[in-house]
Amino acid sequence: MTTLLRCFLVSVFSLVFITFYTHASAQEKAPDTVTTGIYITSIHNIDFKEKEYTVSLWLWLRYKNRDFDFLQNLEIPQAKTVSRSFSTIDSTGNQVYLLMKLQCVMKDTWKIEHFPFDHQTLRFSVENSQFDKSTLVFVSDTFGNHFDPRFTLRGWRIDTMDITTGIRAYETGFGEAGITTPHTEYSNYKVKIRIDRDAMGLFWKMFLGMYLAFLIAYMCFYIHTDNMDSRFGLSVGSLFAVVGNKYIVDSALPESTTFTLVDTLHGITLFFILMIMVSNAHTLKLVKKGETRRAVKFDVKCAVSLLTIYLVLNCYFIYLANQ
Repeated sequence: MTTLLRCFLVSVFSLVFITFYTHASAQEKAPDTVTTGIYITSIHNIDFKEKEYTVSLWLWLRYKNRDFDFLQNLEIPQAKTVSRSFSTIDSTGNQVYLLMKLQCVMKDTWKIEHFPFDHQTLRFSVENSQFDKSTLVFVSDTFGNHFDPRFTLRGWRIDTMDITTGIRAYETGFGEAGITTPHTEYSNYKVKIRIDRDAMGLFWKMFLGMYLAFLIAYMCFYIHTDNMDSRFGLSVGSLFAVVGNKYIVDSALPESTTFTLVDTLHGITLFFILMIMVSNAHTLKLVKKGETRRAVKFDVKCAVSLLTIYLVLNCYFIYLANQ
């Protein structure tokens, strides 16, 4: 009986010791938190061709572990350049408070499938280049506004702004000795700003030449059948005008492997100008046979049907781009 009691007590004490030790170890290994906040004062120089934009902001961090040293270890992964115009640090007491003014040229990817009726997401994130998630985790400071409501983006509207924290994985050990698996994870602080383009003015600026070229080609149906040379001359000239307009629009956009709204509208216009030329060829054939009245009726039918289908297709694809 005494032996059983002794074994029972030893087991209880062992369980209590293991539980306490595990809990204490977990507390010792808990990562330090870095309370992080942001206030954006300006977003400008949105460059579609170079896939970049510039953001000016205030960034502040509060943490207890002085080894973090964000003045030296601040990492902004998507930044092309980072310039710090001002910084102040208060390390009195048991907490470090760091405030800095940054201007960053950010690289990002643009979605141009529906250009110019596109919606873009601007991304900004912060990491510490020396301490991974086992040592450091970010906590968002949600007090107050995160951007100046007085600043405006020319030609854009700010839709939403989301601030989150998370983990970013890198499939590499960064050359550190002793790592057996090429996988490291760092805590990050992420900002996503969704912006919408004020597109109608830009749309007419970029596509007015294309529509005028189509209308010039369309005027062929109102030229008498005796002047077929004028008809074909207008059609061919309009064809080259649409191609030139497309090259001008494409020069302002980054290269894309997808079929965009710009490609669709120009493709439709080129196809319908080609149909006008085919219609003129058939009209000329009828005139050569002496069937002038039949040629005139054919012109009227083609004029109505081609214009109607062209307008419907344009309205349909523009409507889809706005959704």
